[in-house]
Amino acid sequence: MQRSQSTSEAQALRPAPNAPVRSQQQSDFLFSTFALIITAILVHALYVVHIRPRSDAMLAEQFARMRAEPAYVPERSIYIVVREYEPEICIILMIWSLILLTHRGVNNRKQRQLLASGLLKDTREYARQMEALDPKTQQLLLPRAIVASLDRFGSTENIHDAAEAGRGVCESEAERLDSELSMARYTVWAIPAIGFVGTVRGIGAALQQAHQAVSGNINGVTEALGITFNATFTALTSSIIVMFFLHQLQLAQERMVLDTEHYLDQHLLKHMRAS
Repeated sequence: MQRSQSTSEAQALRPAPNAPVRSQQQSDFLFSTFALIITAILVHALYVVHIRPRSDAMLAEQFARMRAEPAYVPERSIYIVVREYEPEICIILMIWSLILLTHRGVNNRKQRQLLASGLLKDTREYARQMEALDPKTQQLLLPRAIVASLDRFGSTENIHDAAEAGRGVCESEAERLDSELSMARYTVWAIPAIGFVGTVRGIGAALQQAHQAVSGNINGVTEALGITFNATFTALTSSIIVMFFLHQLQLAQERMVLDTEHYLDQHLLKHMRAS
C-alpha cells in the first residue's frame, strides 16, 4: 500500500462526523416513538375488544358457581391474570422493548453480514472498495473503521497509529451501542415498578373491604388480593423476558465489535506497508 494512494483516497472518503449521527438519532427517536404509540393502541384495543369482556364473563361465572357450590375452587385463567391496568401497561412496555431490541438486532445482523461478505478482496484497492459502497453501508462499523485506519495511515504512514485509529472507532461504536440500550434497561426497571403499583393498589382495595370479610363476605377482599398477585406475576414475568433478550443482544453487539477489530488486524493492518 502506497502513501500517495492512501492519503488521497482516504481523505476523499472521510465522512462528515456529525450529520450521519444526528440523522440516525432522529430516525431512532421517531421509530421508538411510533413503535410505542402503535403498540399501546393495538394492545389496548385487544383488551377492550377481547380480554376484559372475556375475563368479566369468566369472573361472573366463577362468582355464581361459588355462591351455588361452597366447595367450588375457581381455575386461574390468563385472561383474569392480565385483565387489570397494571398488567396491560407491563405488556405494552414488554412488547415495545422487544420491538426496540429486534430493531437493534437487525442492525447488528447487517454488521455481521458485512463482516462475512469478504469486503476487502483486493489489498491494493482498499479505499476504492469503501468508496464503491452505498451511503448506508458506509455508515456501518467496519467501513468506518477501515476508512479511519486508512486516513491515519495516509497521514502518518505509521501502522501502529492506523491500528489505534481503527480500534478507536470500534471502542466509540461499542459505547454508542451500549448507550442505545438505555431505554430497554429503563423498561426492565419500570415494568416491576408498575407491577408494584398494582400490588399496592390491590392491597389498599383489600383493606378498604376488610369490614365485609369480618361479616363473612370475602369476595371483595379476594378479588382485590387477586389484583395484587396478578400484577406482580405479570410484571416479573415481563421483566424476565425483556432482560433475557436484552442480555442476548448486548452479547451479540460486543462480539460484533470484537470481531470487527479482529477483521481489521487480519485483512487490513497486516497488509499495510510504509513506503
